[in-house]
Amino acid sequence: MKFESGRPLTIGVIGCGHWGPNHIRVFSELDRSRVVACADCNVGRLDRVRRRFPHVRTSTDYRSILNDKAIDAVVVATPTDTHAKIARDALSAGKHALIEKPLCTDLAEAHHLAECADRGGLTLMVGHVFLFNNGIMRLREEIESGRLGRIQYLDAVRTNLGPVRGDVNALYDLGTHDISIFNYLLGATPVQVSALGRCISQEKIEDVCFATLRYPDGTLGHIHVSWINPRKVRTLTVVGHRKMAHWDDVDPSDTVRLYDKGIEEPPHYDSFGEFQCLLRSADVHLPKVDRTEPLINQANAFLDSVLNAAPCRSGVYEALAVVSVLQAASASLQSGGRMCRVAKTEDAISEPILGAGSLPVQRARNRDVAALRKEQICST
Repeated sequence: MKFESGRPLTIGVIGCGHWGPNHIRVFSELDRSRVVACADCNVGRLDRVRRRFPHVRTSTDYRSILNDKAIDAVVVATPTDTHAKIARDALSAGKHALIEKPLCTDLAEAHHLAECADRGGLTLMVGHVFLFNNGIMRLREEIESGRLGRIQYLDAVRTNLGPVRGDVNALYDLGTHDISIFNYLLGATPVQVSALGRCISQEKIEDVCFATLRYPDGTLGHIHVSWINPRKVRTLTVVGHRKMAHWDDVDPSDTVRLYDKGIEEPPHYDSFGEFQCLLRSADVHLPKVDRTEPLINQANAFLDSVLNAAPCRSGVYEALAVVSVLQAASASLQSGGRMCRVAKTEDAISEPILGAGSLPVQRARNRDVAALRKEQICST
């Protein structure tokens, strides 16, 4: 789809709960976009939007946005279990789409959405917003530069007292962030995952989850997420064999700390008695990290993808990888924490899908939905 030079992208926002109004605000403030409509089944939410954004047309039926040919793209900020249908409808209507994380709850459905976007030459991006956090981007720079050395493990904590979700568990709601961050930092998808959780405030929905991810090179990632915790914590520790790094999204000043700490082994020893590890502890460096709003960075990336066919770090390929891990983690939760294999998303995709004009998606190599799901069996 080609756009007239200088014409702003017209956007409709579907879902006006917590994140929807934020998307309306951000895309309304950017010169390259204009929010013209929003939809939500809750009239109270629409009333609040009208008071805050009087220029935005409101509706209780999201299909009115999809049927409007003057709207180029949509943002979907609805409950997770509705993502697949709304995204499918949006792509069928020829709309570029930014879907809040995760893309959906089923890997086979995610593959189908990827194919729909590719056939239509449409951008399908997922709101893994922390990939656009300047602190996380700085950690990626440190890892890629080799200054941290070989990465041994990552540890993430994401807790707070509420809000409690009723459609998905804490791993789908909160853990999705850390899975996408781990994959982004390491440039890989885990091969196995194990997860444990407990349902406390409601039945069949875990309020607290612990997950361990094993990556192809042996690097481990650990995630602790909870809705029932007295403190709001958003931290990530990266341990390399040369240096270590710590990210704290709640800290208003020192978001990233780089520790010149590690373990050094002597180059040679003749016996076990001569072996010793030297613990090295030196300076702590506090790099300057700009506090640009991640949602603005993400919105600009979406506009770049739609208007300029630019690559996006939160495209369909990345989204598929996250859904694959979540589906394996769900299988592990149901099996009492056994290590489960993560389906290989590259089996169904030839190259990362980066937006409009992306490379063609291969068919799922004649595997049906059942076969896709069977890949995520628990190891014995």
